[in-house]
Amino acid sequence: MTGKAWQIKNPYREEKREVTQVSQANDLLRRLHERSPTGFAIGLHIQFTTPRYFFQSYSKEWLDAYSAKGFVMNDPIVHWGFSNEGSIRWRDLAQTDPLGVLSEAAKFGMCFGMAASVMRGSSRSIAGFSRGDREMTDVEMAGIHKDLRALHDATIGMQTLSPEIHDTLRQMSIYLTHG
Repeated sequence: MTGKAWQIKNPYREEKREVTQVSQANDLLRRLHERSPTGFAIGLHIQFTTPRYFFQSYSKEWLDAYSAKGFVMNDPIVHWGFSNEGSIRWRDLAQTDPLGVLSEAAKFGMCFGMAASVMRGSSRSIAGFSRGDREMTDVEMAGIHKDLRALHDATIGMQTLSPEIHDTLRQMSIYLTHG
């Protein structure tokens, strides 16, 4: 045969790529967790209104209150993320928060934070990151947004996450929901 009329798929190469993606995603989630001392919520690869993966590290008390009050429908982070790309401080979303989702979050120790949104092709990811002690600096926000973009890119082709990444997420107290 001449040329490349056929090609044998190298299973080792595919396995190696998947291991690299999982390792990269794991490292990025760990770094985002460290940069968000009071938690985060990340919806990756949102189709219509459902993310393929949803990572949360907010306190259980906040998650329970957020769910009980149905805040997702009025969350300014979610609304901003569907309409924008980039990042913004929570304080700059206050005027778009008529139900006081962000002021309610502050009662749970999440006094400062940022929203971030990434769009690549037809895939969008939206996230909120929080701190209790101070506003995030511009440099911190840029680093978090860069890591979110990298996490978005690292997981774009993944259909499932390995047991290893599930264990790591549990150890970091990050909850994972498959969309």
